[in-house]
Amino acid sequence: MKNNIIRLAKELGFAIPQMNVNGLIWIEGVLKAAENQQSPIIIGTTDKNIEYLGGYEFILNTIKNKVQAMKITVPVIVHLDHGLSVENCKAAVDAGYDSVMFDGSQLPIEENIKQTKKVVEYAQLHDVLVEGEVGAVGGEEDGLIGQVKYADIDECVALVKEAKLDTLAPALGSVHGKYQGEPNLGFEEMTIIRNQVDIALVLHGASGISNNDIQRAIKLGHAKINFNTEINISWSKQLRDTLDENKELFNPQKILKPSIQAIELTAEKIIKMCGSNHQSKTLFKKNGDEKLWS
Repeated sequence: MKNNIIRLAKELGFAIPQMNVNGLIWIEGVLKAAENQQSPIIIGTTDKNIEYLGGYEFILNTIKNKVQAMKITVPVIVHLDHGLSVENCKAAVDAGYDSVMFDGSQLPIEENIKQTKKVVEYAQLHDVLVEGEVGAVGGEEDGLIGQVKYADIDECVALVKEAKLDTLAPALGSVHGKYQGEPNLGFEEMTIIRNQVDIALVLHGASGISNNDIQRAIKLGHAKINFNTEINISWSKQLRDTLDENKELFNPQKILKPSIQAIELTAEKIIKMCGSNHQSKTLFKKNGDEKLWS
């Protein structure tokens, strides 16, 4: 079952990248990269973008149809990123999402636990994974704005144990969007949290973090790492270049094709950084069940 995938990645010592989509061409570029690299992939849809993307059912079915049309053979998990409410998380579960994140990081820890538990109890009925968050990831991306606030270790442990989470995103110095200066990740805190909770950790705001720091975070229990800004920068740069090179160009396919390729190439680089390339067969073998992703 799909709920094994992140746990198995943690056991095997790599991370599965989550790449957020902002439209159909992101889906195509990310899926091509995953298939080329034979990597499991998590496609994220940020809750603040759901209305723009057409609603939970529409975007989920669009991704599923694209997977089928492209004959994708690697495991694809569709995830609700930064769920804004318990009701929204339930709506994503009802639509058929594989995984949801309830973002209660702005709430007092007692309320965060209370609300997250509601999501977990509902999601478990449908075999859906739940991710929770403690602390605050800084920066701005997809309408999410925040100042960096390191996660409290005791609160992390309480949220995991009381809400019975599948994955935990402890905010430890990463930011959404572009970094101003060098990232300052809390590796000491990661070590303590890893030693106190027996679930996979999630790193948000990974675009711009060095390969060495990504590898260190993976060794400290991060088995899901989220990317968005890096892909969007590559896409937008290529789009500008294409239009600048031929100011008379108006054919949509000729304009968009190079930008899809830019998404694909950036996604492949991310996959290799996370070490998930060529891991699909390993996961099948580890699980001993070819219906792992059904």
